[in-house]
Amino acid sequence: MVQGTYKKNSKRRYKAKELVVYPSHGVGKIIGIEEQEIGGDKLELYVVSFEKEKMILRVPLNKADHAGMRRLSTKDEMGPVVTTLKGRAKIKRTMWSRRAQDYQEKLNSGDPVKIAEVLRDLHRADDQPEQSYSERQLYEAALDRLAREFAAVEKIDQDVAEQRIETFLLRAA
Repeated sequence: MVQGTYKKNSKRRYKAKELVVYPSHGVGKIIGIEEQEIGGDKLELYVVSFEKEKMILRVPLNKADHAGMRRLSTKDEMGPVVTTLKGRAKIKRTMWSRRAQDYQEKLNSGDPVKIAEVLRDLHRADDQPEQSYSERQLYEAALDRLAREFAAVEKIDQDVAEQRIETFLLRAA
């Protein structure tokens, strides 16, 4: 595994120990870059660790952007996320299966604003009817994904980030 040594004309955008966001898994940490021979070709791979899932993902350097891997958002980029969370829920009158598919696509997009939209739209205040099981699953997945990035950006614990997000949602309700 190569760590920290970079060729001058390298296409590497990320360094070891850098936090990145992978769309379908959330926040991970690059633990290194390794070279593997696959199908007779030598490939350089980012090795990304997702500690919460106890998972290691290897992403080819030349496919990282196409796969949607990106740097952690900045505090400024989190501004529109907070605005979205504080906004009014958009109630759609389509069938649940179609809405669930749309929510899942937004969740897997890796875009924090789209994930915030899912949270905002699925959030239920105490005085509102309870969520169905599938709504709750999507809501919790979106909350976990957004809270991990929010926590990493703000350098706070994930539980604290979840509480802040819930507070933003309650202000909107």
